[in-house]
Amino acid sequence: MNSALLVSDAAHFRVDYEINPYMHTGVQPDGAAAAKEHEAIVAAHLAAGREIEYLPSAPECPDMVFTANAAVVRGDRAVLGSPPPERKAEIPYFQEWLGQRGYRVVEAPYAFSGQGDALAFGDLLLTGYGQRTDRRMHAVLERELDYEVVPLRTVSSRWYDLDLAVAVIDASHTLAYCPQAFDEPSRRRLRGLGVDLIEVSADEASRFALNLVSDGTVVTMGRGAPRFADALRDRGLSVVELDTTELAKGGGGVRCTALTLDNPPARRPS
Repeated sequence: MNSALLVSDAAHFRVDYEINPYMHTGVQPDGAAAAKEHEAIVAAHLAAGREIEYLPSAPECPDMVFTANAAVVRGDRAVLGSPPPERKAEIPYFQEWLGQRGYRVVEAPYAFSGQGDALAFGDLLLTGYGQRTDRRMHAVLERELDYEVVPLRTVSSRWYDLDLAVAVIDASHTLAYCPQAFDEPSRRRLRGLGVDLIEVSADEASRFALNLVSDGTVVTMGRGAPRFADALRDRGLSVVELDTTELAKGGGGVRCTALTLDNPPARRPS
């Protein structure tokens, strides 16, 4: 789980437009500081034993550092993201990269925020809608990736992607979520999974606490969520907290900067 990740870089990271509530063109990130933040995230992944693949960012793609929105991958299949128009230029770079490495690549027929709205949890796919992803994508993901989709509706643009509102802590036993980010049917679906659910406050979640990468042993996350970090340590997990101040000006954190490549394929009956 999350042992192989695709990252880009922050070389061209800037705020050229406003497509989420965290972006303001009048508040530009410090480029050098953003690059250091990203380098520290990659270093933390490597220190945790994760394998890193790298795709250079393109000058015309200021958000390309947030690779999670490019696609969702399972086994040798990848369904591409279909992001807002401002980010469409990123997708051909990822499509080419995945195709050259033997993935069967499927284009999204509807709006889809890639892994940002599609988090693998064992044989389930927690799939967001209500903001950037058209719910019709759920049937596409079920068909193409052979997951059982768990639809989860976030209630405001504050949670523009699912990975700001829920986090997968291990492959099938533990999730963390912000209850206030979801409508009541979605909260019931999460409670109905019968797993360990860690509740995270809206205050900590709004600081990208849930935008993390976990391999079930080591959790790599942003700073600013001490109660949540303590809850993870209480469960025996190693927690690495990193500064993401500049990256957050684009509306992203640790999870946004990594596309998972090692979601295992569906198990077939023998």
